[in-house]
Amino acid sequence: MAKYILQRLGFILLVFFILSFLIFMIYNMLPIDKAAEAAQNEIKANKNAQLDYNERYEYWQKKYGTDGNKLERYGRWLGIYPYSDGTYNGLLQGNFGDSTTGKTVIDMIVEPMKNTVFINIFATFLALGITIPLGIFCAVKRGSKRDVGVQVATLVGYSLPTFIVAIVFIWAFSVSLGWFPVGGMQTAGYINWSRWDQFWDKMYHLALPLIVMTFGSMGGMTRYVRSSMIEALNMDCIRTARAKGLREKVVIYSHAFRNALLPIITLIIGWFLGIFSGSLMIENIFSLNGIGKVYYDALQGSDNEVILALQMFYICISLFGNLLIDLVYGLVDPRVRVNK
Repeated sequence: MAKYILQRLGFILLVFFILSFLIFMIYNMLPIDKAAEAAQNEIKANKNAQLDYNERYEYWQKKYGTDGNKLERYGRWLGIYPYSDGTYNGLLQGNFGDSTTGKTVIDMIVEPMKNTVFINIFATFLALGITIPLGIFCAVKRGSKRDVGVQVATLVGYSLPTFIVAIVFIWAFSVSLGWFPVGGMQTAGYINWSRWDQFWDKMYHLALPLIVMTFGSMGGMTRYVRSSMIEALNMDCIRTARAKGLREKVVIYSHAFRNALLPIITLIIGWFLGIFSGSLMIENIFSLNGIGKVYYDALQGSDNEVILALQMFYICISLFGNLLIDLVYGLVDPRVRVNK
């Protein structure tokens, strides 16, 4: 197992460098030169100083590490090639660069990332807590009126786009009934409140987005669990367990569900990995300060440093997520366990 993990980590490292190189080169094809922009802004701000543009441009190039050829610039950005002063200050040293807003990339993404993780963890656990039992129930009661009713409802929910669900729920629960606010994350003046009141005010604002996210994910997950459970219940080992006189609950939850877990695990872990990527549509519709909205705003404003940092973060999450899926497979099913 240790040898397998080391081999996969080596593979992850190789893929990381290849993808980082490709992404950096793609984004550097864009006609954006932050050194030139910084030099122009400096000259405009100091009109009386009569600064030389070429001199200031060269200064900002060295400061940002954009002098030299593209390979040298990639090395500086990644942190494996020194700046003109001999220092290493790139991605591997924890320096993700500066946003066009004047803040560092770290300052730009830390708070939205906390909000995104908070929102998505709630939505994920709510959805799993509903869909897994519901999917098992539908598989066990396959063909019944209740199963047909749930299938029709989940098919409708699965077919509706997220933004349609969000608009309908805003109209129903915010505009018509007035139960929840239309958007935002806090009430004006919340800073003067106690922490407990701030927390409940935040949960009040997040209630409707959480309901929309849970509703939007229920259809697909319920049908997926149902399909996996039906396949597992038709296996020979399940017939044998029933023939041996085991209780039906033991057969369903101990034998059938464990065999159905392999395909479900991929989806569940994918959900948890998606926690960090944010909910672009939901965060923009409800004006939530999440990482999805930050990424969208960065794309709109050509903020390459933020875009590159988030892209590399998503790459790392995906690579390590695939390793996690393989390891969890081994825990669930000994047949796919790696011992050499």
